[in-house]
Amino acid sequence: MPELAHPDLPSIALLDQLATPLLLLDGESRIHYANPACASWLGVSPRRLVEQSLVVLEADVPGKLGALVERATATGLILQARRVGLAPQGGAERFADVHVVPLANAAPLFAALEFHPVAEFPGMDPAIEMPAALSAALKGLAHEVRNPLAGLQGAAQLLGRRLRDPDERRYLDVITAESDRLSALVERLLVPQAPRPFAPVNVHEVLERVRVLAEADAGWSVVVQRDYDPSLPELAGDTDRLVQAVWNLVRNALESGSSEIRLRTRAEHEVAIADEPVKLAVRVDVIDNGRGVPDDLGTRIFLPLVSGRAEGTGLGLPLAQAVAREHRGALSFRSRPGHTVFTLLLPVEGRPDGTR
Repeated sequence: MPELAHPDLPSIALLDQLATPLLLLDGESRIHYANPACASWLGVSPRRLVEQSLVVLEADVPGKLGALVERATATGLILQARRVGLAPQGGAERFADVHVVPLANAAPLFAALEFHPVAEFPGMDPAIEMPAALSAALKGLAHEVRNPLAGLQGAAQLLGRRLRDPDERRYLDVITAESDRLSALVERLLVPQAPRPFAPVNVHEVLERVRVLAEADAGWSVVVQRDYDPSLPELAGDTDRLVQAVWNLVRNALESGSSEIRLRTRAEHEVAIADEPVKLAVRVDVIDNGRGVPDDLGTRIFLPLVSGRAEGTGLGLPLAQAVAREHRGALSFRSRPGHTVFTLLLPVEGRPDGTR
């Protein structure tokens, strides 16, 4: 068993007790130590990992983690990479968000890798590559929705002329805004259009629209908490599409039997999203205390028509993932009964031409 003689590092006994998978690397990106949680997650014994090159674990882009380790040790910064694929010694592929922590003056150790396993559909975007039959079904549904939706919009306009109470007016504004957004979605399904150019978006305005929707949908049965970082800058995006994505995540939480939902925002520095380095990103977490994602759905939950509920459509999460990728972002989750977190990571800067 390796010794850790550096005063800033915990003892082997403490690292062995961690539930978070952890690797310690030497200066040549060889594995010096793997804790039991990491070995169990990778499906190999700790002894088989020690002295192995880090590259033998990488499944998607060999050398990606090694390059990230080099950047971290050269800059002294803690770096992150989202949804890294690993397949130890030809085993089953699994995915994790990785935090690379440089260890200064701790030779022979140079870096620590902390893994946060995630389950995300690894292929092309299933929400974009839907079967033709599903696309036709959605167009048929959109056609059926168009007329009653127009009636709803007209009734809301008539009601707006009579309401004077501010609270009632607030909920009418929600009805109007959401019916307009649904009308635009229906038209997009029936008559495909080019994506709209991105514009500056305040992510907290997006979350506030979703919060009002959640309160209107669930009433007093669910507490929606806010945990916002007020210093976050605006990002380049499509407000309506982001509202749709976050609302799908919150609806998913509501339908899982949650009594509490927390909307949390944070800044993420120096991350990699789909192999693209990003200096600054906005992280949106939708956290709930519901039943969690069933184990048998973990690897398929972003596929269309996959749902853990008999009455579910299986379209909410694939569409949310599609919106994330439209914004050059990523959607991932971690879940256990009583604690589920869906994380939407969005780069602050859009493409120079304002397109997707």
